[in-house]
Amino acid sequence: MIAKEKVIDSLKDMPDRFSIDQLIDKLLFIEKVESGLSQSETGEVFSQEQARGMLKKWSH
Repeated sequence: MIAKEKVIDSLKDMPDRFSIDQLIDKLLFIEKVESGLSQSETGEVFSQEQARGMLKKWSH
């Protein structure tokens, strides 16, 4: 979830005129970054070796 303060800050950073799609893209980006940071803090990450193994499986 995104905190209301993050949404307000994001709106302040937007130009005076923008599309809903631009706002949604920005909010989704913020949510994904916060989710990734949270996963990193809790150790929910893959090693470089594990990631390479997954990529090999997916690309064949």
